[in-house]
Amino acid sequence: MRKRIVITGMGAITPLGHNVREMFDNLIAGKSGIGPITRFNARKFPTTFAAEVKGFELANFVKDASRWKNCGVNSRFAAAAAQQALTDAGLMPENSNVDRTRFGVYLGSGEGIQDFNNMISLIARAYNKETRTLDNPTFEKDGLKYFHAGHESEQELHTTPAHLADYFCLEGPNYNCLTACAASSQAIGEALEMIRHGDADMMLTGGSHSMIHPFGVTGFNLLTALSTFKGDPTKASRPFDLHRDGFVLGEGSGMLVIEELEHARKRGAKIYAELTGYCSTADAFRVTDSHPEGRGAIACIAGAIQDSGVPVEKIGYVNAHGTSTQVNDRVETIGIKSVFGAHAYKTPVSSIKSMMGHLIAAAGAVELITCVESMRTGWLPPTMNYETPDPECDLDYIPNKARQAKAEHCLSNSFGFGGQNTSLVVSAFHN
Repeated sequence: MRKRIVITGMGAITPLGHNVREMFDNLIAGKSGIGPITRFNARKFPTTFAAEVKGFELANFVKDASRWKNCGVNSRFAAAAAQQALTDAGLMPENSNVDRTRFGVYLGSGEGIQDFNNMISLIARAYNKETRTLDNPTFEKDGLKYFHAGHESEQELHTTPAHLADYFCLEGPNYNCLTACAASSQAIGEALEMIRHGDADMMLTGGSHSMIHPFGVTGFNLLTALSTFKGDPTKASRPFDLHRDGFVLGEGSGMLVIEELEHARKRGAKIYAELTGYCSTADAFRVTDSHPEGRGAIACIAGAIQDSGVPVEKIGYVNAHGTSTQVNDRVETIGIKSVFGAHAYKTPVSSIKSMMGHLIAAAGAVELITCVESMRTGWLPPTMNYETPDPECDLDYIPNKARQAKAEHCLSNSFGFGGQNTSLVVSAFHN
């Protein structure tokens, strides 16, 4: 019999709250975390707003915050969310009954510090106007003087899971993947498989990311992926609405502790839910756009549901990737309808990105946590700013107001740039 994997701890740092309860309460209230960018001067950019994490102080979450002073904001978000998840799971302070060599880390974490100001200043100083070339010796000399070794190492994708392993004494498998917007969902799915296959008993898994910096906003603006809405920023993210014009950047972290069921029972852990299904596919089509016929999304949704063993008519809620781009929302709708058939029109679907923004690598983990809270509380979050129906997006998107409904099984979709697709099924726990 296949091992059963359960969720025993959760933590979150998001634009809508610095813990799971605060975040979820604000989602159900339809509140928005989107506003003008304050992290840098963005007034000359086509997009001037984002969903920033406000008022965050790592010292409020960990005892020795100075240990993280040279870390990127992604690692600091991750540390706070991980501390919450481990404490929630009854593992802090260190639980002596847990074999730390069988306790691993699998994250979908993005790059850390982007030293934009130093980089641009160095380029300006080393640039020769007459020859229109860069004086490499000057750049190298000044780079060694002004760049910080610790900050530079934070750009490596392995640093965040390494920090967490070191700080929390997690000596098991240690991985990071950055499959764009599907990253943390894929990390959770792969962590699930590692426990299923006996490579670990427990995994700290999820994601952390911030791209609210000049490089991030520039890149997504050049891809024409970000909303350039000119009105109230809280109205900018409009998933599935006819007039949607792109996503809104967000940031933050979502962390979960998952473990094999018997392991959780033996240590007397509380169990939130059971991870029952996972699938990952590739569109193999284009760097940015999804396949127009939704072939990757269809295969991914179908694969996760098949893996779970849950009939589609039992899926009570779909937390959509729902980016608010024209292509994604249309293709995701195609995918849901193709797999669910007539039941698609009876299944509530919503996108919390309408309030949270898009947390990129961290999005999937936060959205899975939202599914767990929806099952636990009986409340489904709304899709805000849904005003004008799109004939090509014709499902029940829980428009503008949370809904009270019982969902025993939820599907969470994450579809990333490059055609990376991940779907997870999470189910209410029954003995």
